[in-house]
Amino acid sequence: MRTPQIDFSLARPDKKYIDALIVSSLPNVEYITGFNGSNALILIEEDGKVTLFTDPRYEIAAKQVFQGPVRMVKNRASLAAAALKLALQRKHRKIGFEKLHLSYAEYQAISENLPLSVELVPSGGEIENQRMVKDASELAAIRKAVATNSKAFDAAIRKVKIGMTETDLAAELDYQQRRKGASGTAFDTIVAFGDRTALPHAHPGSATLKNGEIILIDAGARQDGYTSDMTRMLCAGGKPSTRLNQLYQAVLESQLAAIDAIRPGVPAHKVDLAARSVLKQHGLDKQFVHSTGHGLGLEIHEAPSLRKPSKENKDRTPLAAGMVITVEPGAYVEGVGGIRIEDTVLVTNSGFEILTPTRKDLIQL
Repeated sequence: MRTPQIDFSLARPDKKYIDALIVSSLPNVEYITGFNGSNALILIEEDGKVTLFTDPRYEIAAKQVFQGPVRMVKNRASLAAAALKLALQRKHRKIGFEKLHLSYAEYQAISENLPLSVELVPSGGEIENQRMVKDASELAAIRKAVATNSKAFDAAIRKVKIGMTETDLAAELDYQQRRKGASGTAFDTIVAFGDRTALPHAHPGSATLKNGEIILIDAGARQDGYTSDMTRMLCAGGKPSTRLNQLYQAVLESQLAAIDAIRPGVPAHKVDLAARSVLKQHGLDKQFVHSTGHGLGLEIHEAPSLRKPSKENKDRTPLAAGMVITVEPGAYVEGVGGIRIEDTVLVTNSGFEILTPTRKDLIQL
């Protein structure tokens, strides 16, 4: 079990004190306890005690991975109520809950008969902040997931042939992930052919591969609970157009500039700005329609976010050694196609380490 690093006196921006925290985010539950069932939450108390709540389906599994107290709740919908009941028994009076993860229905259920002396305090973010920096065991799992993803990619692209569909290739890649040791994919595999590559998150469909078309593959493996993420571009037979070659070189230059900006202490948004400035020089800033990257770990999208600050998003989280992030700039031109190049990158004490081993040129098949 990991010790949750929570400052109970500073759990909210207004410094409103809490003396217990109900954690309902399943990735956060897994991070603290090691338990990854589909129905669970934990109560963290100010003295550091952690109690896991789940239902009888998971009694054996929970006790195998978590050495602390485990409480079974027969009614699957009442875990939060059971956690609150324990908190009240322990005389806690200001009880935090994860405002981004506790459903409104659950909140209503636990707040209806709350004693006047007890307050529910919206909180959250403490565990996610702790999760940003990975320990040695987490990094080992991520490295394994990255390697598995690349091996599956290498095996899958050997099956590429003219006339196959996007769905065919996505299914082959998902199959190879399992064959190479993954417990599953980290997210729904993205495969797009030809001008459909201009759709940044294209869903694989019935489009068939034609000679000379480019292929975008964005895939990740989940292994030992942790994720990986990689995007590569290929060309089936023939040669891509001059325009697509230009797009590729511009995005590659952008991605390398962003990676080169990575080092401890650099605000995350500066990595985005490095990528964006290169694409602007190529007149492609308007064709870059998403952030440069994101953290990953137990979830495929975690903090920090590598995006330019705005009125809505003023997060300037400094990078720190042990963070694992993606770097994935892209440029998308309707009717022509899109290019995205993505690696999984570790922030180190001296700079960065690119974990993805797969080559980054426009792969000719």
